[in-house]
Amino acid sequence: MLGVAVTAAVVVPASPASAAVPGLVRISATSAFNSNDFHTITAVCPAGKVLTGTGYELNGATGEAVVDDLRPNGGPATVPTAVTATAYEADAFAGSWSVTAYAICANPVAGLVRVAAVSTNSSNSFRTITAACPAGKVLTGTGYELNGVTGEAVVDDFRPNGGVAAAPTSVNVGAYEADATALNWDVTAFAICAGPLPGLVRTSAVSSNSSADFRSVTATCPVGKVLTGAGYELNGAAGEVVVDDFRPSGGVATAPTSDTAGAYEEDAFAGSWVNTSYAICATA
Repeated sequence: MLGVAVTAAVVVPASPASAAVPGLVRISATSAFNSNDFHTITAVCPAGKVLTGTGYELNGATGEAVVDDLRPNGGPATVPTAVTATAYEADAFAGSWSVTAYAICANPVAGLVRVAAVSTNSSNSFRTITAACPAGKVLTGTGYELNGVTGEAVVDDFRPNGGVAAAPTSVNVGAYEADATALNWDVTAFAICAGPLPGLVRTSAVSSNSSADFRSVTATCPVGKVLTGAGYELNGAAGEVVVDDFRPSGGVATAPTSDTAGAYEEDAFAGSWVNTSYAICATA
């Protein structure tokens, strides 16, 4: 009798996409709340986690203070694990205020480093510089530092490149003097960079264009992605507007998925301006 062999088909379920940044959370730390001219605070990632992105929030200042430094630690051969936010009053201000630093933290990410680029040092009213990731790496987060102006300049552009189908690889920082000053100053751009991450893209959201004193806009990650870092851009303000909030969502047990940029006019300004928020997002 002829035997018949029967082969059973085995169906293997599709594997879920690997999380690009497992263990992602948002950590915060807030300075003292008082009327001092200067405030600084550092947000540190929990033990075993690394810094992928940054954020800040000025509380109680409503355009009367500027963030001078949003400085990730680390270096070109050192993994970043913390961010320091430093702020000065733009003009004498009797009210009490504080600054909050936000650290976006994850389990160790392959190839994570922090690179920096510094502009020229001069008394020009505008300065711009781009920090680019090393070849083969992508941008997960951003930072900047104003040197020599102590509240006399504001960051107008804090713009990661990339797009909805392109991974970012650099960040451009542009800054204007808020008031005319003879001081020599420069700006440093910081790029937090890692090896290629699944699904990394840059999304954006744009506010209305008007002469209103305050503008807020939130950039949200696509469904299935989480926020590793962010940026913003002011158009038409040329130093007359301060980004007061640069706030990632999330918490100590919740992955961020969006970033809100809120901006106030530093002095009364009749011109129309626009606020753009950027979100750097990877596969959840």
